[in-house]
Amino acid sequence: MKALIIGATGSTGEFLVDELLADKDYTTITIFVRRSTGKQNPKLVEHIIDFSNIEAYKDLIVGNVIFSCLGTTLKAAGSKENQRKIDYEIPAAFAKLAKENGLSSFVLLSAYGASSQSKVFYSQIKGELEDKIAALDFEQYIIFKPGLLLRKDTDRLGEKIIAKLLNMINAIGLFRKFKPLPTSILAEKLAKAPKILPKGTSIIQLEEIFNFGKSI
Repeated sequence: MKALIIGATGSTGEFLVDELLADKDYTTITIFVRRSTGKQNPKLVEHIIDFSNIEAYKDLIVGNVIFSCLGTTLKAAGSKENQRKIDYEIPAAFAKLAKENGLSSFVLLSAYGASSQSKVFYSQIKGELEDKIAALDFEQYIIFKPGLLLRKDTDRLGEKIIAKLLNMINAIGLFRKFKPLPTSILAEKLAKAPKILPKGTSIIQLEEIFNFGKSI
């Protein structure tokens, strides 16, 4: 399979690149980035692009499956407008072009609680993106909805505090489904998904992610 990734430099995306490069079922991994990752591998194709003009790169969006791991925080984006651009507009544009170019599978890293009807801005735009891609009717559409992610070397104080609290609660048997998920493990699950799931739409909820694909 030929795979494409947007969000390849993020905390989940960087692990996903490595997972796909190591997987013999993926022959080519094409990533779209703002600046070079510095990775070197015969299977890796790196395109440095201007994300404000995605249409110009339509001819490069070819393959079998596209993974979207794009996402940011309001603090990092600086405004709701910028966050919407990164979390919704860019992935939606890639999805449209991927469909037009005949890609059959789309794997979306979304979030727990994502819903276009949500009153929470982040959850709302994630839900709107889910709906937008669903309307494109890919042959295979896979949505992962994780909760709190454990990011390598994170500098997000809130994440560290919540992860510590959740781990303490999990230790006494409460709220196990909200167990923080390392992005390295999430990347493993993302890589497996297109190979083991059927055609149609599959939604992997946060309580299912840890055990997803274990019997394969």
